[in-house]
Amino acid sequence: MKLTLLILLFPFLIFGQKNVSANLEKYMQAQVEVNNFSGTVLVKKDGHVLLKKAYGLADYEWNIKNTVDTKFQLASVTKQFTATAILLLVEKGKLSLDDKLSKFLPDYPKGDSVTIHMLLSHSSGLAMGFKEIALSTKDQDSAYAEIKKIPYEFSPGIKSGYSNIGYYLLAKIIEKVSGEKYAVFLKKNIFEKAGMKNTGVSNNDSIVLKKAKAYYRTESGLIHNPYINWQINVGHDGVYSTVEDLALWDKALYGTDILSAQMKKLMFKPYGDENWGYGFIINPFYNHGHQLIAHDGGFFGTMTSFNRFTDDNLFVTVLSNNESFSYIISYGLSAIALGKEVELPYKHHRIEIDPNLYNQYAGKYDKITVLKIDGKLYFNDVEMELIPESKTKFFRKDNNDRTVEFIPDSAGIYNAIILTKGGVKEVIRRSK
Repeated sequence: MKLTLLILLFPFLIFGQKNVSANLEKYMQAQVEVNNFSGTVLVKKDGHVLLKKAYGLADYEWNIKNTVDTKFQLASVTKQFTATAILLLVEKGKLSLDDKLSKFLPDYPKGDSVTIHMLLSHSSGLAMGFKEIALSTKDQDSAYAEIKKIPYEFSPGIKSGYSNIGYYLLAKIIEKVSGEKYAVFLKKNIFEKAGMKNTGVSNNDSIVLKKAKAYYRTESGLIHNPYINWQINVGHDGVYSTVEDLALWDKALYGTDILSAQMKKLMFKPYGDENWGYGFIINPFYNHGHQLIAHDGGFFGTMTSFNRFTDDNLFVTVLSNNESFSYIISYGLSAIALGKEVELPYKHHRIEIDPNLYNQYAGKYDKITVLKIDGKLYFNDVEMELIPESKTKFFRKDNNDRTVEFIPDSAGIYNAIILTKGGVKEVIRRSK
């Protein structure tokens, strides 16, 4: 059977764009019923809202529902606001992208080798993060002293490597150069100018009206988030917002009221081997073949996704407070809005099959590797087990919205797979 025909035979597909809003709602209702999605969603194309809706609970103890103006932590979606603040200071002549870290934080190790550009583009070599410190009750000075001890992962400037520490340091630089607190600078220079009245920076003292509580998942179910120290967890994280405010921000990024055309060109340019812009990733791995400027976020209960398909004037954002896979959901929603065929989420049921079959499936395919280890099948690494739901179709243990189906050719050799992400299907062939 030809692969093109196989793709047409999958059940539960949404076809065409006759009623995009209805299809978007149908997809999200399935996400609620199958995957227990909790959060808010906004899809906007050519200035028209296709879907704006809230699902699930903002407070599980009091059974308080999320609403479209519920505020959510943004996690790493925060980085674009930090990057914007830096570019505003560049434009004012207060700093340069070529300035060294040592100019602002002279006590930071290897500060003479790291530039502002490297911090923004994730090419500094600074480590990924400092989760344990962010969950501690340390004061800012003690936390900074501990962060300075974290070794670099590679020499500055030689390659790309995602770094929360880099954006934490950028927030400190913003405060040093502007003479204002990070939260104050963002409010005056970004949020107020964009009309984002329901957006701010978290701290551990202020009461924020209509802000969702966050819950993270364990094997025994949802539990409360741990204490997060918002004095420290800033720059790379810290901003909270609503889907409506993020739509205002998306609109502002098409104009020049906040960032000039020159600064936006720098922000949206892909740098290095991982296509990082400043605070965004440019055309990430999966983008439906359309120009995409995006960023996702996740930290203890919070899962967020911010997506701008600039050539299509399409904006998709998903905010969750119970660790729903917002980046997968936004991928499916984007595909529907762009007229793609999308499979609705469905319940997966594990079956037992002969593990000797796995020998036919294991190997390298374009973009991924399928591994057989100790009678089990894995997707790329040993933390992503593939669970069989048929003799040829598997779902990922870590994410039910991602499946792998092995497809035989006319000789019965499994030389291709259908990889499904958020309901969107892609044929991937075995590497030769």
